[in-house]
Amino acid sequence: MGRQLRVVHHTGYRYAGLVSASHNEARMTPRATREQFVLATRMDITPMAWSHSFVDYWGTPVTAFEIAEPHSQMDVVATSTVDVGDRLAVGPGITWAELAEPQFRDQQVEFLAGSDHVEPPAELGRFAAEAAKEHERPADAVHAIVHRIRERVAYEPGSTEVHTRATSVWDARAGVCQDLVHLGLGALRSVGVPARYVSGYVMPNATAEVGEARTGESHAWLQYWDGAWVGLDPTNDTAPGDFHVEVGVGRDYFDVTPLKGVYSGSQSSDLFVEVEITVLA
Repeated sequence: MGRQLRVVHHTGYRYAGLVSASHNEARMTPRATREQFVLATRMDITPMAWSHSFVDYWGTPVTAFEIAEPHSQMDVVATSTVDVGDRLAVGPGITWAELAEPQFRDQQVEFLAGSDHVEPPAELGRFAAEAAKEHERPADAVHAIVHRIRERVAYEPGSTEVHTRATSVWDARAGVCQDLVHLGLGALRSVGVPARYVSGYVMPNATAEVGEARTGESHAWLQYWDGAWVGLDPTNDTAPGDFHVEVGVGRDYFDVTPLKGVYSGSQSSDLFVEVEITVLA
């Protein structure tokens, strides 16, 4: 059926003292995909900033900006209107033999490589290997692996921080959406399935009426290669729906951080985040 949504993402930093200057990158506006049409975007930055927009290597829209006046708080408000369509079928899917072809692996090497943050724990790696043997179709193995992650790891806001590694999350049996995605990425890549990190927004309550504004969330899910990129949300153990708005993709969270930068002045800062989503149609 699809939805038309307006997303307002308000974030920024409060500094302990005056900051003389800062340079930042924001990945907060949706990207166009075969299932998502971006109607309008606007980014308001306070204090006034010089800004430049571009699309990064991974295909994510970026606004780089510089504030050259003293400030104790920085506010960034991204307002976007987007049509989210039905998820498209991908056909029969890819085979294990096709995934193993050297030319294919070379093409997808960036989404097959591991890293410290996504390296799967030994127990999950063994489960993934068994799932790959048991399932004839890679897509079926993917779903089994992600379901196992969700069974093991509880979603607990505030239980981790951005640099927590997948192995620590597995041991603690608790994490946030970013952690569940990192576990999934490492496990899928370990059995030869290309997988990438997706950042975006989600409206947790999918029963909102037209014109109703609800508190949304910055969210993360993954996409795996099955002849095309197919989404899977480990936090909810389901495919993304028409209340998921895609912003960016990359190898892990650090390729798609919503707001990052450097500044001179104060020794500490606090990040704040608010997301509001309104159903327009």
